[in-house]
Amino acid sequence: MDWLQQTLDDLSQQPAIGYLQGSAPAAEATALAALALTADGRGASAEKMAQWLADEQQASGLVGVRRGEPAPGWPTSLAVIAWAAAHKDRFSKNIGSAVTWLLSHRGKAIDRSQDFGHNTELVGWAYAEQTHSWVEPTAFGVLALKAAGKSDDPAAREGVMVLLDRQLPGGGLNYGNTVVLGQALRSHVQPTGIALLALAGHSDGTGRLEKSVAWLRRSIGPDTTPLSLGWAILGLKAQSVELPQADEWLEAAAAHVKQHDRSPHKLALLTLAAKGWPA
Repeated sequence: MDWLQQTLDDLSQQPAIGYLQGSAPAAEATALAALALTADGRGASAEKMAQWLADEQQASGLVGVRRGEPAPGWPTSLAVIAWAAAHKDRFSKNIGSAVTWLLSHRGKAIDRSQDFGHNTELVGWAYAEQTHSWVEPTAFGVLALKAAGKSDDPAAREGVMVLLDRQLPGGGLNYGNTVVLGQALRSHVQPTGIALLALAGHSDGTGRLEKSVAWLRRSIGPDTTPLSLGWAILGLKAQSVELPQADEWLEAAAAHVKQHDRSPHKLALLTLAAKGWPA
């Protein structure tokens, strides 16, 4: 049996997974696993994980990182995506409650300053409440609203603007800054992949998006770390870029994980990258 089917079989036997083998279940890891199982047509197993996420949801709509950690709530977006993919009707109340929380817990705008190259007045989402918007939580927020059928919501549109604005002049994104004190910062693979996934179907008219796609394409290879590789391939697929070597690289990355920390989180993401983001 190949690595992909073996990993899917292993994931399907669990109600939830964590970041490390044997660690406490985590919302992010479980949501990614649910998406991978959905993409493979394993609906019952995906719904089992989606139900675990629903059981972890708080009355406010928030889904925390792990049980017993009520904040921060950035994984709420990933839970929405997993619920919508696994069974949108069954989890409609969970989705509605989570979206309400997301729309009322966005990032914090700050006054424009010459010290920063990006538009600090644009609002997306943050890792923690009452902090500035950053790339990955904003991308997850945009993806969640799209999954919930609210891609035209003003918050979703502004989130897209944040992601377009945070692109670096040479292409790619990092965790949220562009130029600080006159110094252009470097792009990172993982946030670029996540941002490109959220920006599927969008354009900015300046050529920056095309530069980001090109930067990501030339920045990954067989030595890219598993999490960065998984998100990069998902982002490139969303931008209609197919890599002939993708299956080979994913298989090698999965073998590396199994030989080292056996992280269910990493394996779930690699599996999702191989199967493709559920429509």
